[in-house]
Amino acid sequence: MRMMEKIRQYFKKKNLSTKNNRKKVGIILFATSIGLFFLFVARLSYIVVVGNVAGESLETQTQNLYQGSEVVKAKRGTIYDRNGEPIAEDATSYSLYAVLSKAYKNDDENLYAEEKNFDKLAEAISDTVDDVDKKEVVKVLEEGAEENKYQVDIPNAKSISLQQREEIEDTLDEQNINGLYFTEHPSRIYPNGVFSSHFIGYADIQNDEETDQESLVGQMGIEEDYDDILKGEDGRIFYQKDNYQNPLPGTVAESEPSVDGQDIYTTLDSRLQSYMETLMDEAWENVDAKDLTAVLMDAKTGEIASMSQRPTFNPETKKGINDDDFVWSNLFVEDNYEPGSTMKPMTVASAIDNDVFDPEETYEPGEIQLRDATIRDWDYNRGSKPSLTMRQALSWSSNVGMVTLEQRMKERWQKNLQEFGFGRSTYSGLSNEKSGTLPEDNVVSHAMTAFGQAIGVTQFQMLQAFSAISNDGAMLKPQVVKKIVNDAKNDEMETQPEVVGHPISQKAAKDVRQYMRDTVESEEYGTAYDQYEVPNENISAKTGTAEISRDGNYNEGENLYSVVLMTPSEDPQYVMYLTMNQPEQEDTEVLSSIANPLLERAMDLREVDESENNEESSTEKVKVEDYRNLEADAAASDVQKQGLTPIVIGDGDKVVEQSVDNGERLMSSEKLMLLTDDQNPMMPDVSGWSKADLVKLGDLLDVEVEFDGEGYCVEQSVEPYDEISNEKLHFELEED
Repeated sequence: MRMMEKIRQYFKKKNLSTKNNRKKVGIILFATSIGLFFLFVARLSYIVVVGNVAGESLETQTQNLYQGSEVVKAKRGTIYDRNGEPIAEDATSYSLYAVLSKAYKNDDENLYAEEKNFDKLAEAISDTVDDVDKKEVVKVLEEGAEENKYQVDIPNAKSISLQQREEIEDTLDEQNINGLYFTEHPSRIYPNGVFSSHFIGYADIQNDEETDQESLVGQMGIEEDYDDILKGEDGRIFYQKDNYQNPLPGTVAESEPSVDGQDIYTTLDSRLQSYMETLMDEAWENVDAKDLTAVLMDAKTGEIASMSQRPTFNPETKKGINDDDFVWSNLFVEDNYEPGSTMKPMTVASAIDNDVFDPEETYEPGEIQLRDATIRDWDYNRGSKPSLTMRQALSWSSNVGMVTLEQRMKERWQKNLQEFGFGRSTYSGLSNEKSGTLPEDNVVSHAMTAFGQAIGVTQFQMLQAFSAISNDGAMLKPQVVKKIVNDAKNDEMETQPEVVGHPISQKAAKDVRQYMRDTVESEEYGTAYDQYEVPNENISAKTGTAEISRDGNYNEGENLYSVVLMTPSEDPQYVMYLTMNQPEQEDTEVLSSIANPLLERAMDLREVDESENNEESSTEKVKVEDYRNLEADAAASDVQKQGLTPIVIGDGDKVVEQSVDNGERLMSSEKLMLLTDDQNPMMPDVSGWSKADLVKLGDLLDVEVEFDGEGYCVEQSVEPYDEISNEKLHFELEED
């Protein structure tokens, strides 16, 4: 009782009655409301005047609400061969996803992937896209349905072509099945597949985190090295949007136009490059080696007509890139190696100019002592020749002979090495190009460079040095880009042959080429006797077998085999260089199986090209159309109307290939051969045909051709209208 009384007394004293409390609360609420009102008015006035809220511009936000924009993608430049045949060009690819949400439907039908159709959906995809596994697709769909996912991506279905997309859509339409949808992506296609892949490289899709835009970025080779030239600049268009965020008709305006990338024309000749790839495939199947390379260079310009290496990859499918033995580097510029005996032509040429070389001088081969080192010839263990001339020292590849010459030149030879371009980059424009290494500063290392050991080189350096011998002393820089075309500015930059030195005299170059003929022509003193040949042409050659150094030591059995070839010897048009690294067994026929047919094809095509270039420029030519996939009769009729002579090969219904590509030009009345889809085509009557037309026939039929004589055809190995079953066609030619 006392406690309750005290409480009442306390409230009475403080005047804290219920009525008073309500009055005070009312006063506080009223004052607060007035304060908030004036605060709101002040803030609103500030926003109206300043136009900014929490650092965000109201004007900008309004524009974002009612003004939209889209990126206008620039077209990535196309990479061509020297004749305008595309090697890499832009395209569109698609990725696949399946919608699983049952809410995705309209009034009449379900638009999601129904569980009863999972198997059919997976089958439609796997039957069209090689990398897609049907069971894996079904598993992904079932797991997505169990987890109530809105949609799932189809595994390994991310680079689908337009043709594949249409096939899948047609299949689903026939079965009246929904649920699969496509996302469009920028893509890069490589129509030739494996085609000097390490040199051309590839471009892949990358996502820009800032703009959230997909774009193609070069990852290797020309695609990477010239990415800034190829990629162009994206543009942007702006338009007004309605309340539903849809573009308002008539409000689209292009304010920032895109600038397409520039086109690059390489020095490659697709006619030779494709043939080289075929030859390299065949050789690679027959040898177990670490790597294999081949390169063909125009001896008069330094332009690389074809080059390839194994192992390789397909830039479109990426097949080969994940193989265990795959080599990421471009071996022609990134590999620093000891070349071996293919260095000896440079040694002999320098000895000639230094007046220390007598081709008839004899010496005793076998071995030579140099300080604390003994240098031996390659045939020492089996019994060296009793004596050799200095000329034979080159063709028989004698180390002792080369060291003897080097000892007479001393420091001058080391200077000659630098004059040939060794020890510095060729500045080819390709990334990661090595500069090579000059020998250590001691007598033995200096001497070993005379036969290609104790010095590091790249293949482009070797090609550059070989060009001095093939081009009568004028050394040419290897070229890989013929021109760069900027359509946006109607401008082009064309490269010209670049002479980078004169390390030897014209006499030395001609003499060495003559001595190199012994390598393939001398039965007793040629290391490659009767192995390399080009019909109706003389060929200069030098083989090499280099021991591979590891940590300063040479390991027996680990060798790099190589050969350099120049044809014709009297006035070389081409230089070819091939290497085979550490094969399980030495096979002297592997390199020749690539070189011989390719050089023959190169010389034949050169004759064709020269014949076309010698025509009067004022003579009107006919542009060839694309007749592939047309009815044979209709195609032949149109060829006739164009003023050309149609030659239809086979009795098929449709044309599958033609002897001259569309876009090229022919003289009026020239032959245009049309190959039909006949599985067993018959041989046409080629009486009176020129050699150029016969070469085109061989290319069209994909068979080798060989000739006796010059002029026009008077006899053919396969009689007219007989089935073409031979792998090689032979023609006898006579002048009119």
